[in-house]
Amino acid sequence: MVLFPSLLDGLAGTVSIKKGRNSRKDAGREAAEALAKDARKNELMLSSSGIVKSNKSSNFASVCSKRGQKGINQDSLVVWEEFGCQEDMIFCGIFDGHGPWGHFVSKRVRESVPSSLLCKWQETLSLTSLGMDFEMDLDRNLHQFDIWKQSYLKTYAAIDHELKQHPEIDSFCSGSTALTIIKQGEHLVITNVGDSRAVLATTDDDGCLVPLQLTIDFKPNLPEEAERITRSNGRVFCLRDEPGVFRVWMPNGKTPGLALSRAFGDHCVKDFGLISEPDVTQRNITSRDQFVILATDGVVFSTPDREKSAKRLVECAVRAWKNKKRGIAMDDISAICLFFHPSPSQKAAPLTISKQADMIKTF
Repeated sequence: MVLFPSLLDGLAGTVSIKKGRNSRKDAGREAAEALAKDARKNELMLSSSGIVKSNKSSNFASVCSKRGQKGINQDSLVVWEEFGCQEDMIFCGIFDGHGPWGHFVSKRVRESVPSSLLCKWQETLSLTSLGMDFEMDLDRNLHQFDIWKQSYLKTYAAIDHELKQHPEIDSFCSGSTALTIIKQGEHLVITNVGDSRAVLATTDDDGCLVPLQLTIDFKPNLPEEAERITRSNGRVFCLRDEPGVFRVWMPNGKTPGLALSRAFGDHCVKDFGLISEPDVTQRNITSRDQFVILATDGVVFSTPDREKSAKRLVECAVRAWKNKKRGIAMDDISAICLFFHPSPSQKAAPLTISKQADMIKTF
């Protein structure tokens, strides 16, 4: 079964392409924005704390965001069920802003990524051929994943460029992470820029929940990241009063001290090794996989009440922060819990605090 053409049909059917004044690119953007508007109207898109549930799929998403003690909440998030008019597809994204304009950057990225991704997907699809005669499912899955990967690469490059030129958002010393997943049927595409984290909760032979980290925390001291930064004349080192916290610095070593190696914005160090290129991976969901968590900060917590799962997770993260980082202002904490099945196939035991700390780092 080929899944992609139905998405193209949804885009094409949403808006007619006008001749002359509007280009094909503009029409694609109009179509994607119209889909987003429809999703919000039909309560299939959520960008604040709450839940998202479609009657046409088994997906269930619980969302929660809590402001920290550093001022305005710089986290942004979005869940879009029936993404691109596909009943079996959902898009989830979480974005952690930083710097004086971080909240503007994260919101702009949140608003831009889903619609722009649909446009870039359509463009990428038009440049390739997705035949109906694949001999093996593996061949088809790899081809579909490559289309998503190329679409993400184009989308993120375009959004970062637009941020640099945005007349009302100063992203020179401000930026945002971006962690997203697309679930289409039993297939996950995971895309990460920054150090937010995606963790899969699966079950072992005894029916207990066990964590599986799906993403890499892109920190400046990772060998490949550090090599790229130093090759670009950037610097990576820790301050004396922050042992173990590696940061990206300009050649003069004065600014900006960014504790990430990949981010949207932060254009002051884009010439010195910081990139917005995403890491894109995939995974097939098995019957043992129960849910996935996307989080900017916090720890994982199991709760029988799915509607309150993200809230319980955030509350647990707040307690962990207070216990571990006393005297340090609590950061913004946001999470999305996406459940795969209508009901758990096995009774899942809550994770211990030690395992929770291992699953998602408390900032």
